[in-house]
Amino acid sequence: MTSRLLQRSLGSPDYDGIRQALRDDTSTPVISVRGLEVRAAVLPLFTHDGRQAIRVSSTEPLTHVLVDVDSASGRDVTLLVPEVDAPRVLTLECRDDAGVVGTARITVTPQRKWSVFVVHHSHLDIGYTDPQGTVLRHHLDYLDAAVRLAEETASWPDDAKFRWTVESSMPALKWLDARPAELVESFAQRAREGVIEVTALPFQLHTEACSTEELHRQLRFTAQLQDRYGFATKSAMHTDVPGAVVGLVDALTQAGVRYLAAAHNWAGRSVPYLHGGDKLTRPFRWRAPSGNEIIVWFTDTPHGMAYMEGNTVGLTDSYELADDLLPRYLSALATRGYPYGPGTFGWQGPDAPREPYELDVLHLRVQGAHADNAGPSIVPASIARTWNENWAYPRLRSAVNSDFFEHVEERYLDRLAVHEGDWTDWWADGLGSGARPLGYVRRAQSALRVAETLHAIAGADATEQIDEAYDKVALFNEHTWGAANPWEDSEEAGDSGGLQWTRKSSGAYQAQDDAADLLHAAVRRFAAALSETGSEGGALASFAVFNPATRARTDIVRAFLPRDVVGVDVPIALVDARTGETLAHHEEFVDPVDWPTRPIGRHVHVVVPDVPGFGYARLDVVPGVSQAPEPVELDHGAVIENEFYRVAYDVREGYISSIFDKKAGRELVNADAAAGFGQYVYDQYATAPHFNHLSGHVGAHDRTLLGDRAIGRHATITQSRRTAVGEKLVVELHGKGVDWIRTTIELHYGVPRLDLTYQLAKQGTPAKEAVFLAFPFAAGQATAWELTGGVGGPDVPRVPGSAEYMLPIRHWIAFEDPELTIAWATLEAPLVQLGTIHMPYAPFPPTLDHEDGTVYSWALNNIWDTNFPAQQQGETTFRYAVTSTAAGVGGRRLGAAAASGLTEPFVGALITDSPAATETYATVDHPDVLITSIGQEGAERVVRLQSLAAEPVEVTVGMPGLRAARGLDVVDETVKVRLPACGVAAVWGTCS
Repeated sequence: MTSRLLQRSLGSPDYDGIRQALRDDTSTPVISVRGLEVRAAVLPLFTHDGRQAIRVSSTEPLTHVLVDVDSASGRDVTLLVPEVDAPRVLTLECRDDAGVVGTARITVTPQRKWSVFVVHHSHLDIGYTDPQGTVLRHHLDYLDAAVRLAEETASWPDDAKFRWTVESSMPALKWLDARPAELVESFAQRAREGVIEVTALPFQLHTEACSTEELHRQLRFTAQLQDRYGFATKSAMHTDVPGAVVGLVDALTQAGVRYLAAAHNWAGRSVPYLHGGDKLTRPFRWRAPSGNEIIVWFTDTPHGMAYMEGNTVGLTDSYELADDLLPRYLSALATRGYPYGPGTFGWQGPDAPREPYELDVLHLRVQGAHADNAGPSIVPASIARTWNENWAYPRLRSAVNSDFFEHVEERYLDRLAVHEGDWTDWWADGLGSGARPLGYVRRAQSALRVAETLHAIAGADATEQIDEAYDKVALFNEHTWGAANPWEDSEEAGDSGGLQWTRKSSGAYQAQDDAADLLHAAVRRFAAALSETGSEGGALASFAVFNPATRARTDIVRAFLPRDVVGVDVPIALVDARTGETLAHHEEFVDPVDWPTRPIGRHVHVVVPDVPGFGYARLDVVPGVSQAPEPVELDHGAVIENEFYRVAYDVREGYISSIFDKKAGRELVNADAAAGFGQYVYDQYATAPHFNHLSGHVGAHDRTLLGDRAIGRHATITQSRRTAVGEKLVVELHGKGVDWIRTTIELHYGVPRLDLTYQLAKQGTPAKEAVFLAFPFAAGQATAWELTGGVGGPDVPRVPGSAEYMLPIRHWIAFEDPELTIAWATLEAPLVQLGTIHMPYAPFPPTLDHEDGTVYSWALNNIWDTNFPAQQQGETTFRYAVTSTAAGVGGRRLGAAAASGLTEPFVGALITDSPAATETYATVDHPDVLITSIGQEGAERVVRLQSLAAEPVEVTVGMPGLRAARGLDVVDETVKVRLPACGVAAVWGTCS
């Protein structure tokens, strides 16, 4: 995406402007007379015979003489002096035909002897510059070229041989499956020799959009490459996206990857230097709470257009240009915080102080052309060969990614700073640009865990299908969400926005469909397996109500009873087979007149108490005395309640006015907040649409660009009713940006949770907009929130320079005080802002006074000017949950419990016989450790664990019938496992 920043439009500089700025910033005017100027620069250039260089440039051709040392004629000359180990003052004379024009004193200083690792790769945007299929086919062609170039340069000096790093491994995996065996072997041989390197990430991800399991599964092929082709995957590259989740550290280390080269494209929206980014040294050790760590090198926009760094200094163009610019660049790195001055890239900053780069080794990315998705070129290797013939230092090495890290690890490991925590992505706000497909993907992430678990319990190995579905999910989370100009609809190049978004969004819908198919099949397979173990009973039918969460809980299940199993005219009762107790239930009949295209029968809703985690409770369907009671309309209209909460809705204002916790005797809603609880907030910005990278040229230091703010109004209660299982309130509102807003508020008897569903009939508009849903709690600041592979919080370390004005969370946020713990959870919408709503333009000033307890769910937006969709429309659903409990239950535990009602709903499997009344398939005895899923691979079963604890814990994991486990002692069908802080683990075992 960086290439778009190079356009002349809107003040963005071209390469000529950037390079001239480097020349000017790294040279000093030494003579100025009669309109003629002479500039000089002492540079880190050393000849093989022990001399170092001074570059002299003049506005007119002159003869430049270092008195008693060296001379040369021209506008730009290199003068050589014997290498110095202390400053040495020399006299420069500049002459024309008439004699001496001027003289100056030049101080020659000692210079570093650099080793520069030139890492040649292609940044993979799956789309952006062309439709996705076109881009991927080109990348396969690039690998053909890379093999040829490696063969052509095999006899070159080792430092100059063409080497190629496959930045994103997906093209390599496709290529290996699509090429003849002899070509594949040639590639594998080059990879074993270190001439070609396949890195770990399949493509460049918005990692915060990934679930923890998804992130780990995307690295599964690293072992396959080792097994099939004999080469290891040592490093990863994370390109373009300015940030990554803390869980990436654990995922990479578990895949055997120790190194990460990141390139952060600020794209005018990122301001890490205002949030401690100036303290982030290069390279550094990134450590997760688990204690796992990787070595990270990063480059960014002010170091040279992020991953265009090597291109900027001429390594794609010619030896002459690189000879001019690279030494200047190295000199600037050694003496300044940033090599280019403020404003060089067309935007303000960075002007924050920063220490110069301290090492004498550099990782320098280069691409074959000045563009994303550029192919390999012989030019960088040719420059390295010529360079090393002419200069002793800097020493250029045509390298693969891991070469640099191995060099650094061997020589400098103990000198590297250690940084911990999340490296929050500045581009995560773009996730809200495709809210509907994103919601589908997040539902798929949850469904896949349950689907795999039920397949495994039924004895089926669905690993391949589950992996394929996760791959589709991950492809939607890939960082390229659309074309360079997403509002256009051409058939090729960067204007193919319509085509690219159609494919991108359809992939999300397909992923959700695949997940739903897998879950549908898994439920039937699970039911069949249970039916085989049961015996005939007196029931008309039975349901196995499965709880896919870790802890036992009471919750609602919605199951379908087909007409052909039990006639719809037959009254039924539901009996808990564990206790013989009849459970109240509610029925919704599928009328064939209304729905002739759907299965006929009744949806049965019932609250089932104390269903064991990763286990089931059997409900028997028996003849009833009468039909299930019909819903009752509530006479108090805007108030619903159960044993735990009383919820009141203010129809005039259009929000929830009260959530009263009956057990704690406490109000959860901050009535004095700027926004009401659950209030719809619609912002429009006074910036124009359809200008590529406009936001990179917009500064917002106040609310001036907030063109309009509106809220939902004209609320009408359309449903207020009580059923046998709970109470529900449905309200419809109108508001700007939508045709209508429907809010559904539900409380179920026996369930300590408030469920909220918001459905928006979104109008499409290219105007810059954002939708927020406000949740002001009567609480202090949030104390913890779920991240992919970790837990964040106000006191949890973060990598310096992380985005701060927003949070891309997984599902939950917790608030704790001495009397009460509150948890809020979201299913579809991961973006939140805490305490206020910020302007979406740097430096992201707040638009409201800060309130500690308020969560603003940033449901959707279209604030980007490139890559992300320019507008969105259609019916879109957002679901939330709220729960609370007395102090003493940690926020992390309560957060997971709140989320489980959204992400792990009970599953009702229709069974024909009567198996055991209840059964549990996996247990873990620590309250801060979750079982995320159960899998089956061949004869082995795997139980996957994730810890929320801030410290290491030892847990006992139980699996009925466990006979043996990999590397663990089995005692009474249990094993003990030690998990690091916020870590993950997998227990592999064989069960009878």
